Amino acid sequence: MNIQDNSLPEDRQVPSVKEDDDAFDLDDLLPIVGEFGRYQRLLLWFVCLPACLPCGFCAFNQLFMADTPPHWCKVPGLEGLDSLQRRHLAIPTQEDNETYSRCMRYNVDWKTPEMIMTENFLPNLSWTVIPCDYGWEYDESDVTSSIVVDFDLVCEHSIYPTIGLVALNTGGPIGVYLFGMLNDRIGRRLSFFTCLATLITGGFLTSMASSFWTWAATRVVVGLTIPAIYQIPFIISLELVGPNYRSFVTVMTCTFYTIGLCMLAGVTYLVRDWRLLALTTSAPFLLYFIYWWFLPESPRWLLAKGRLEEANKILETLARVNGKELPISFTQKLKQRMTMSRSKSEEERLRSGPSVLALFKTPNMRLKTCLITLNWFANNMVYVGLSYYGPALGSEEHLSFLFSSLAEIPSYMACWVVMDRWGRRWPLCLCMVVAGASCIATVLLPPDAVTATLILFLLSKSAISASFLIIYPFAGELYPTQLRGIAIGFSAYVSGLGLIIIPFITYLGTENLVLPLIILGVVAMIGGLSGLRLPETLHHRLPQTVEEGELFGRDWTCTDCMRCIPKKPLSTTTSYQDLSTGETVEMKPIPDTTFPPISKQTSEDTPLNTMRESRDSHTSMRRLVRQSSVMDTQRDSDGAMKMTYWF
Repeated sequence: MNIQDNSLPEDRQVPSVKEDDDAFDLDDLLPIVGEFGRYQRLLLWFVCLPACLPCGFCAFNQLFMADTPPHWCKVPGLEGLDSLQRRHLAIPTQEDNETYSRCMRYNVDWKTPEMIMTENFLPNLSWTVIPCDYGWEYDESDVTSSIVVDFDLVCEHSIYPTIGLVALNTGGPIGVYLFGMLNDRIGRRLSFFTCLATLITGGFLTSMASSFWTWAATRVVVGLTIPAIYQIPFIISLELVGPNYRSFVTVMTCTFYTIGLCMLAGVTYLVRDWRLLALTTSAPFLLYFIYWWFLPESPRWLLAKGRLEEANKILETLARVNGKELPISFTQKLKQRMTMSRSKSEEERLRSGPSVLALFKTPNMRLKTCLITLNWFANNMVYVGLSYYGPALGSEEHLSFLFSSLAEIPSYMACWVVMDRWGRRWPLCLCMVVAGASCIATVLLPPDAVTATLILFLLSKSAISASFLIIYPFAGELYPTQLRGIAIGFSAYVSGLGLIIIPFITYLGTENLVLPLIILGVVAMIGGLSGLRLPETLHHRLPQTVEEGELFGRDWTCTDCMRCIPKKPLSTTTSYQDLSTGETVEMKPIPDTTFPPISKQTSEDTPLNTMRESRDSHTSMRRLVRQSSVMDTQRDSDGAMKMTYWF
């Protein structure tokens, strides 16, 4: 059965690897039973999108557990005085003579009779000073509870809260790998609930920690679930909607994640006890286990695993709720294809696919891989760094964190519109350069310009959020199909190293408020400017083979670097379609020798024929091609989507 179908995404029209002939892709079926019908809308709005909230809660609640209040040395013998008098008598002032030392005290024994105090008694500046040897006192007017207060994480131990963030971020890559394997082996549904149980358990253990190191160990447990707890419902959403709506689902998933951050700002404002905060940001998600009766397994994963009956049942439910009917011809094709057995030699060939070394064998692919990874590293590092730094800016940390989270939402909407008009390369560069310049500009402000610093910070956070939304589909379009899955995973995991470094950079802000912003600004600008060397992908077909990936962008020139509006290719063989005129490109049909031919009567009467006719219309085709090239995620050889480190 040879079908001329110009509306399928390019990487499905000209398959270059044989396993594509055996894979069954739901993108062929969803236009018939509903790409975004009532079933998908109910699942998205009431299950998958709310399931994105725990990630933001548990990734950033730690910032408010480690609040450091004003502190000074505890001095025995002065208990009868108020805190201001104690500091005035026993604590030396710093170089500015306006603030008291946080880690030193006068070497005076206030219990001796000769140190009887009078009303006009003043400290002798010639007294020697020593480090705090009796512990610390804390000003609890604003911060009533934190791990810093409970475990005395100040002075020589002030780096410990930063180590706690490193522990959290170290668990992320490990967790994505572990839950990624579970996601592929036991399915999306079970892996989500396993991940959720791990997160809640980590939250409960955090609230019971009796020392810093036990607390840090519990943060590793929580870190194992981040960002897997976000990615699993995201993948389920992408696998159930048609290509037309993947960009919409992506933007909405990012938006709900940001809504979670805004809600966290309110929760942390109301809950000031760190142990109660750990419970409050974990225990409510026990309600998500109600999803056990509503969250379906991904039919795409079931098809990939050969569990035909379960997949068919879910697809029938999807079609029924959407007011459609599952075509009998598709069911027959599905049964025939899924019952086919691959030969042993073919299985061995699939398992021994291209390795990550293929990304570095040729000069152009090697350069693109390095630039994509550098951009992803910079995006990851700057986004998370600014998120960590948000509470430190402004006069009220909860309000600052709220504003820094809200700044992301407009950038998502603007990015969604701009990407299909200006392409990916220049918007990515401009967003990163604006983010970097806004960070660096803070050095020009006076130290007391808190409001201006906050405004520049919000501008940089908004810009880097937009660039972070661009980098993922941009990388997917630059890498060839044969290497796309492993390449995205490689770039994303390398970028995850920035999450281990970034807590130490933000720690520098304890002494100099703008120093971390300068570092993040430089990283953002380097990443953004280097991205101009990458070729534009808008209007271009996705490269299929490693050879096509090497050829794509090899003839890059300085003129291409300066071109802001993407140039449409003159050759139809290098483009999906001309988006401005609606002219389509006739691609080679996919030969299908697996199934017997469909009778003329069946072809004319079944919804399959309706799908062919509808795909010939320029409007639906234009939308399909644009959106499917904007957002996709890596897949295995069976077409099932895979997890990667995207945070």
